[in-house]
Amino acid sequence: MSNAANVIRATDPEIADLIAAEEALQRDTIRLIASENYVSSAVLAATGTVLTNKYSEGYPTKRYYEGQQNIDRIEQLCIDRAKDLFGADHANVQPYSGSPANLAVYFAFCKPGDTILGLGLPAGGHLTHGWSVSISGSYFRAVQYGVRRDTHRIDLDEVRDLARKEKPRLLFAGGTAVPRTIEFAAYAEIAKEVGAIFVADMAHIAGLVAAGVHPSPVPYADVVSTTTHKTLRGPRGGMLLTTAAHAKAIDRAVFPGLQGGPHNHTTAGIAVALKEAATPAFKAYAAQIITNAQTLAAGLVERGFAVITGGTDNHLVLVDVTSKGVGGKPLAKALDVAGIVCNYNSIPFDTRKPFDPSGIRLGTPSVTSRGMGPYEMTQIAGWIDRVAQHHGDPTALAAIRGEVTEVTRAFPAPGLEIE
Repeated sequence: MSNAANVIRATDPEIADLIAAEEALQRDTIRLIASENYVSSAVLAATGTVLTNKYSEGYPTKRYYEGQQNIDRIEQLCIDRAKDLFGADHANVQPYSGSPANLAVYFAFCKPGDTILGLGLPAGGHLTHGWSVSISGSYFRAVQYGVRRDTHRIDLDEVRDLARKEKPRLLFAGGTAVPRTIEFAAYAEIAKEVGAIFVADMAHIAGLVAAGVHPSPVPYADVVSTTTHKTLRGPRGGMLLTTAAHAKAIDRAVFPGLQGGPHNHTTAGIAVALKEAATPAFKAYAAQIITNAQTLAAGLVERGFAVITGGTDNHLVLVDVTSKGVGGKPLAKALDVAGIVCNYNSIPFDTRKPFDPSGIRLGTPSVTSRGMGPYEMTQIAGWIDRVAQHHGDPTALAAIRGEVTEVTRAFPAPGLEIE
């Protein structure tokens, strides 16, 4: 048990027990949540430091509190690393996460009722790109584009036609279940034609972009929003990259527009993650994420699953499980019992309800961080197939859980103690 764990246990045994249980869960299961990852021990340590004690409203050298000598240097270091890694003119590293980062974009450029254009949630978009239950769909006039029915790929002709018709203030690219390469240059052309601000949300693919294994939106977009976890393998946070022309508007929108003091312990963790992401080892890791995802997708296709778009170009695999005679939700719950953690997810043109959809969403960032490769991806595809066949059989699921645990013990998770 680590010293930190002992300190927590001495004060609050209940929380200590729950943290220990979560650590065991993350250690002993195969985590295929596309938006999750394992941070390094260094990132984990940075987020648990005395930096959490500080209030630092404002920006480096322009604070409303004294005693910021060290905080200014930490945040500026984080900013500089983000700019260098992604080739951006400007970086704001203060957003608390991806959704607040996107909200800051709205606040910087829009007034209530303005038109925005984004990928619809059922087609793989994000809530904050204008979906009705989100503030982005309530305060703004949201128009959604989709994917082609035959290929399930983004229909750029539809994007262009809608943009010409609706004249949006903002045009969003990106989403939460987009398994194919996003054509940022094409979006930029459309935005320029209709006079829209082009916003690329690269939350899911930021690590792949940083490593150069996915095209970067930075040369094309007016603003790039992202989380700092997922494939980037940092702490839970957000970041906005902008051209020089939009830097002041974005900074004012984040603070004082939406937030007070930044979370300095998170900023430090982001800085550490950005330093790690600039290494050759991280580039190899990001490339392996894609190889693993493609191997997993191919293994599922071989076993009779319908993989949306037929495969993947990134870390994410979206699967229609209808052919197996089970819905996405019961399959995800059965997989959880078997030690394989994923989420149920709607697929394009899904005929089932969002809370009981036809698909599951899988991602390979976490298993790749553990050092798993193509052989293990094929194993995982086989386990998913077995769970689909025996999802109602507790004995069969328990047997698979045992096999999963045996494999996870051979691949220690970064940042977690080995038992």
